[in-house]
Amino acid sequence: MELKFRLCVALLAMGLCCLRPASLHTFKAPEPRGEHFFAESFGEGTLDGWVVSSAKKEGADEDIARYDGKWEVEKMKRSKLPGDKGLVLKSQDKHHAISAHFSRPFIFDTQPLIVQYEVNFQTVPDCGGAYLKLLTQTPDLDLKRFADTTPYTIMFGPDKCGEDHKLHFIFRHKNPNTGEFEEKRAKKPDGDLKSYFTDKRTHLYTLVVKPDNSFEILVDEKVVNSGNLLTDMTPSVNPPAEIEDPDDRKPDDWDEKTKKQKPNAGKPDDVNEDSPTRIAGADAVSGDNTESAEGEDLADESDVEQQRDEDEDEDIDDESDDRRDNRREDMDDDWDEAMDDESVAAWEPRKIPNPDFFEDLHPFRMSPIGAVGLELWSTSSDIFFDNFLVTSDLSTAEHWANDGWLLKREAEGGADMEAEDDAEEEAEDDAEEEDELDAEEEAEDPLPLTMGTADGLPWPVVLYVAVVTALATVLIGVVHYKKTTQKKTCDGDSGDYTHEEEDSTESDNDNEGVRGSTRRRRKLDKY
Repeated sequence: MELKFRLCVALLAMGLCCLRPASLHTFKAPEPRGEHFFAESFGEGTLDGWVVSSAKKEGADEDIARYDGKWEVEKMKRSKLPGDKGLVLKSQDKHHAISAHFSRPFIFDTQPLIVQYEVNFQTVPDCGGAYLKLLTQTPDLDLKRFADTTPYTIMFGPDKCGEDHKLHFIFRHKNPNTGEFEEKRAKKPDGDLKSYFTDKRTHLYTLVVKPDNSFEILVDEKVVNSGNLLTDMTPSVNPPAEIEDPDDRKPDDWDEKTKKQKPNAGKPDDVNEDSPTRIAGADAVSGDNTESAEGEDLADESDVEQQRDEDEDEDIDDESDDRRDNRREDMDDDWDEAMDDESVAAWEPRKIPNPDFFEDLHPFRMSPIGAVGLELWSTSSDIFFDNFLVTSDLSTAEHWANDGWLLKREAEGGADMEAEDDAEEEAEDDAEEEDELDAEEEAEDPLPLTMGTADGLPWPVVLYVAVVTALATVLIGVVHYKKTTQKKTCDGDSGDYTHEEEDSTESDNDNEGVRGSTRRRRKLDKY
């Protein structure tokens, strides 16, 4: 019995270890392992170090001009890592602005710039962005006044409005002649960006800009766009060396029209450009033959019939010639349509040196940056941001991603996450159908036929509680059984002899005497 009791205890302990939900493990926020200029994982669960703007957006209506959108540090709604928190945009149809200073400014010289952060659109947005701005380091930079007009050096991240899905990379280039800044935009990535906004998963966005002017944009550690600051930005960093003379005018007698074959147009095979165009019926002979026939005195009817047949044959030949000429004219028209009126040498204004020309071969040397900011408008709420990093060391960025985003990806899973989304949608549809059926049957069957499950509890927790309850029930049964058995074998007055169970149905005096004698002998034997 002792062995069975210990076995039950061991089984209970194994159940507690094996069935402990993975969600009970606590997530530890990543810590930067190398050189960095800014790192934020919200491990403390607070907005310490961040400044919420109190500015107003210029040119906006008064009721929406203020940056009064709410920010919170909290976990994701569907978090698979308890303890993991991030920055969440909480308000709908509001302007939001929040920013934080670097530990020290980043100077664009000989080291690359690496920017990395995570975004999760917990609610599929209709119109809203999740891009960040690297704010230009200036003496008058005031984060409390951070707004859309605050100078920035780089803007990077996802943005969506309707069915237009974007992944911005914009930098502000300073014109060396005028000192004015102009935005230069990278080309749009070739791949489809829609899933980043709709799959409700956490995605890692990375921008790498190198001193050789090359750049790469990565999503989930995969390159989705790349290029060169000199050749792949719009408008171009450097203006053209020559421009068209704005004062040049085309001469009045300039004749630009001439026949030129259209591209890929071929001349019909039976078009003969050397043969004259035949006028239909111009040389028809049927009329002359008729006059000569009328002027002659035919001898008999057979000659008349023969002449009539010949005339009919000639009419048929004339009609064939007419159709052939008409077809040739149609072919000539087709051939004319295959020709373009195009200038042999179309007039163009002459070129002159560009008075605003400059050549900047090092656009990487941008204005220093000293803060990171989020200045956003969104029609949806609950946009989740986490694990911001600005560094010049690639290994630091890799470790940061492995300690943060990679754990999220493994916890969320790929197909599992999508299957869960599908299951949730099906469950919502089924719930709606059940509500409709319940409403229809409420009068006939007011009592519920089934018991509902607790809302908000994940299935591992429910399974865990059920199994532990079952094991506890078994353990209680075992303990109760052991106590009952001990009662049956407990000792008598002194506890040193065994009490025999008496049969209440036996009342025979002889049997009672035998049992009494037996007990007395056992006591004597003891002494």
